[in-house]
Amino acid sequence: MEAYRKSEMNMKSILVTLILGLSFLMTQAQKYEPTWESLDSRPIPTWFQDAKFGIFIHWGVYSVPAWRKLELAKYASYAEWYYARVMDNKENGGYEFHRNNYGEDFEYRDFAPMFRAELFDPEFWAETFKNSGAKYVVLTSKHHDGYCLWPTENPHKRNWNSQDVGPHRDLLGDLSKAVREKGMKMGLYYSIPDWESIPRNADGEYFINKKYVEKYGLEPEVYAAEICQPQLKELVLKYQPSLIFSDAGEWLYDEEFWKSREFLAWLYSESPSKGDVVVNDRWCKGSPAHHGDYFSSEYKDTEAVGKSHPWEESRGVGGSYGFNRAENLYDYQTSEELIYELLDIVSRGGNLLLNVGPTADGRIPVIMQQRLADIGAWLKVNGKAIYGTRERQINKTSRKGSVIYFTQKEKEVFAIFTSWPNKTLIIEMEEGESIKDVNLTGYTGKLNWVQNGTQLEVEIPALTINQLPCIHAWSLDIILK
Repeated sequence: MEAYRKSEMNMKSILVTLILGLSFLMTQAQKYEPTWESLDSRPIPTWFQDAKFGIFIHWGVYSVPAWRKLELAKYASYAEWYYARVMDNKENGGYEFHRNNYGEDFEYRDFAPMFRAELFDPEFWAETFKNSGAKYVVLTSKHHDGYCLWPTENPHKRNWNSQDVGPHRDLLGDLSKAVREKGMKMGLYYSIPDWESIPRNADGEYFINKKYVEKYGLEPEVYAAEICQPQLKELVLKYQPSLIFSDAGEWLYDEEFWKSREFLAWLYSESPSKGDVVVNDRWCKGSPAHHGDYFSSEYKDTEAVGKSHPWEESRGVGGSYGFNRAENLYDYQTSEELIYELLDIVSRGGNLLLNVGPTADGRIPVIMQQRLADIGAWLKVNGKAIYGTRERQINKTSRKGSVIYFTQKEKEVFAIFTSWPNKTLIIEMEEGESIKDVNLTGYTGKLNWVQNGTQLEVEIPALTINQLPCIHAWSLDIILK
């Protein structure tokens, strides 16, 4: 009888393996057409929604001046916009700052030889990101200024990439290797337009001084056909990213101009990344919050991400993506604030892509390292309440000044509370849920609890600061029957 049971189990195991293998092969063989209907039918690879936390990196020529006056308006402190919003801006102090420090005739492109990255240590970066608890990393391969962080073969980018000028190094390739060796997914950001070639509006106005457009730019149609489209394929073929964060394609032109659907059909059907890659929604005019494996928000402009589609919020530790020397200690979020932001986003079904802005010589600012270390320490205890979870119908409640966030994973519900209660924590469950056990993540003692209908009452033990599993927030692991 025992032998029969083992044989039956083996057969079931073989069948499961065959079904999974067949499913994988069918996914690999899927052919997607260059229509939104076909592209939108592609299931998102599960790794993205399971990951929950990633690291964004804005690094490039703008990291040399690394300055923009701090302003309260949304997006108004982005130092990576130095070329377009600072150096010739007479209203925010940028015009004077640039000329006082670099001179009247100093062009933005003159910063490139100063972007040397001489202290860049990709292994240290990868170790720092791994210890933060991040599951994926996204580097700006090319921002709106057009400078490339890899030795692109594109003839229009000669002397405007990290191999030809500045570091004389493949920054994207070196970091990709280090990140993957630490077991994380590697992604890249790519700005669809360049400021030097693509107007900001249909009236023909540009983001930058027109003299630089005339000196370095291409006609928009030439740029799209000879830079954007070839470079996207070059990046995929050379680095096989697991994620592509497209940006700014929606500013002016549609999918016909950018050939967005053709590229995505190739990416999903034929490219070496086809089974693993996820993309966001900023490919062309009309695509945000409509087309893409996941929708993007930044600095809480989450109105358009909705509730029925995978989404990701990105932000810096401070108010800028690129390193901004104008920021001081109190311009950065505290570790507690960042952990609460992670909880809020994950409880609503999203991912947090937290940005760090390295210096021009290749250092991650120590204050940013510290924030990442604190998040990592918290996730080391509470990661089971974050990774692989999904949104619940009840995802957040407040009681007596304490906020409780909820996540769920199969038969486990996690209630993460932000204030330690005096004795009893009352939690609202969903109708029909029956509880088997309740544990405090990171605490080995037994908890006393009782369920009355949809209300769960848990006695929280009095613990000293040294007995607490972690600081800032604590997770109850509620196991359902």
